[in-house]
Amino acid sequence: FFWQGPRGRCRPARRRMAGTSDLDRQIEQLRRCEYIKEAEVKALCAKAREILVEESNVQRVDAPVTICGDIHGQFHDLLELFNCGGACPETSYIFMGDFVDRGYNSVETMTLLLLLKARWPHRITLLRGNHESRQITQVYGFYDECLKKYGNTAVWRACVDVFDCLCLSAVVDNSVLCVHGGLSPSLDTIDQIQDLHRVQEPPHEGPMCDLMWSDPDDDIQGWGISARGAGYVFGPDIADQFLYANHLELIARSHQLAMEGYKYFFGQLLVTVWSAPNYCYRCGNVAAILELDEHLNKNFKIFEAAPQDQRGVPAKKPAPDYFL
Repeated sequence: FFWQGPRGRCRPARRRMAGTSDLDRQIEQLRRCEYIKEAEVKALCAKAREILVEESNVQRVDAPVTICGDIHGQFHDLLELFNCGGACPETSYIFMGDFVDRGYNSVETMTLLLLLKARWPHRITLLRGNHESRQITQVYGFYDECLKKYGNTAVWRACVDVFDCLCLSAVVDNSVLCVHGGLSPSLDTIDQIQDLHRVQEPPHEGPMCDLMWSDPDDDIQGWGISARGAGYVFGPDIADQFLYANHLELIARSHQLAMEGYKYFFGQLLVTVWSAPNYCYRCGNVAAILELDEHLNKNFKIFEAAPQDQRGVPAKKPAPDYFL
């Protein structure tokens, strides 16, 4: 079913495939990098909201599961990820946010992930990253891409409404916390994350913001000011205290480029998983996914960027940089 990387430039689909369900047909279109019609995206987003709003701020997930980091609109590399990790639903996935922006195919990336969520809601968990926001996507590419591909902002508006419903975190077998960014000085327990009101545009400060923006720092103790201008940096003592208080073994997060695809902090209390190879089409990094088996044994799978001839023609004007 999945995945053979599509060839050539992304283009609108011209005809409807008969004989399959709508979701399966649309998934097949996306596999060929043919983005689906505006009306179909809006219907998909409505279905996704219905599913996501019923999930928890801290979604409970059973092992075995594969944990994935940032994708950032690198759709062809998302197909490489599925080639590496296995098809959904045969493989269960957690994606830790930042599905859109920077890359050239945020529309296809977001649509495919929502299609998989709608088709197999219990086999894929989608967490919110700092780029799943109205403000950020208007600067770093997703808004402009939606406008270019659909001629209006309706698809962007439908998608950002879905962003408001995404989970803030997940816990695998009561042992591994998955979150996009990191911890917050306002949150000592998992229950406090559960109590947050998440269906909103992320605030510029506070615990919801911190979960999406904070970073670990091996060189400090306690909390520090983040160079990103949002969230905090935190040291090994903070991670250790949080894990101990919540009877957890590991924090898995994304949010920071890791040249080798993953990077441990604080011994092995926390790991960054990065799933966008050759980030921004220039960083030269490999990507990784983290497989947890039924006993929570860890296995990192490394993969490289899709071949250039699969990518089509890139946009001429790259998105502006901020602290990567």
